Amino acid sequence: MGAAEAPLLATARHGRELVFVGNGRWTAAEARALEGSVEASLAQLASGAVETARLDLSGVRRFDTVGAVMLDRLIRGLEENGARLQVIGLEKRFQPLLDEVVRGCHEVPPARPRVNALVGGLEVVGRTMVETGRDALTLLSFIGAVVSALLRVVVRPQTFRGTSMVYHLERTGLRAVPIIALITFLIGCIIAQQGIFHFRKFGATTYVVDMVGILTLRELGVLIVSIMVAGRSGSAFTAELGSMRMREEVDALRVMGFDPNEVLVLPRLVALIIAVPLLTFIGNMCALFGGGLVAWLYGGISPTIFLSRLQEAISLSTFEVGMIKAPFMAAIVGLIACMEGMRVGGSAESLGAHTTAAVVKAIFLVIVVDGLFAMFFAAIDM
Repeated sequence: MGAAEAPLLATARHGRELVFVGNGRWTAAEARALEGSVEASLAQLASGAVETARLDLSGVRRFDTVGAVMLDRLIRGLEENGARLQVIGLEKRFQPLLDEVVRGCHEVPPARPRVNALVGGLEVVGRTMVETGRDALTLLSFIGAVVSALLRVVVRPQTFRGTSMVYHLERTGLRAVPIIALITFLIGCIIAQQGIFHFRKFGATTYVVDMVGILTLRELGVLIVSIMVAGRSGSAFTAELGSMRMREEVDALRVMGFDPNEVLVLPRLVALIIAVPLLTFIGNMCALFGGGLVAWLYGGISPTIFLSRLQEAISLSTFEVGMIKAPFMAAIVGLIACMEGMRVGGSAESLGAHTTAAVVKAIFLVIVVDGLFAMFFAAIDM
């Protein structure tokens, strides 16, 4: 039989010794035949006791990872049966590949040291605080870059992307009106229904008007609108800028001499600062309408009485408090969304992670800032 026709793995038994002879190409192209030969050779171990085994690989001309895995399987099978193994003839250039496969297949990962639960908890808290500090510094740096771009636009107004701002204003403002109106209307209805249900026990049903008016105009209106904008427009900004980062469009702008903050961030930020106060006003009106409708149908408070009581309960300052907050909430949402978009790496996983982070951080900061405003206005008796 010619060398070209020799089997990939020939086996011969001499008493208590098994002799294996490898030939040909031990590569992925011969994987099925090679695996069958190895399994057939290992099956011969069950036919009788084997004290020694000799593996002659001098006939192996080609050798790749599949061949190394099959050879490792054969060697392990012989060793598990207690045979003294001798491997000869394997070319030196194939040995590093075999060593790497053996190391990868049999290397046991080091055991993780046990950490005290208290120490582990403190470590998690410490890492979280460090990451929070880094995020805060990154945000401050980004705010500085945006302010610098804004000052350049103020000096040269002709460089401002007005068309882009109008486009984003239409997307973030006009297209958001239906969902904002629906959500705030339902919130007003729910507040009025719950208030009437509980105030009725004390004969104070009309005070529901005070609660709906003050709570909506001072707090809930701007808060609900800001959270909705963070989830709707903020995530869109992060995804858009992140995709541009992944496609290297942001780098292309820098190469062409443009500041990405001036071209991409400022129009979005200005659009949000204009849109959120308008959406807040619309949301306030829808919430009051929903509260008045429920008060009429469920609480028996006619529209005339509702409007009269509302006029007594609220003042211009009540309306101003909510509207003053709106531009600040818009700036927070826009800055966080654009910052996270500019931090996206080159993978889809990074895009998803930063989009999620943008929404979570924006909502968190909106609520925190709302609380700070509440304390500030209480301190100045407004």
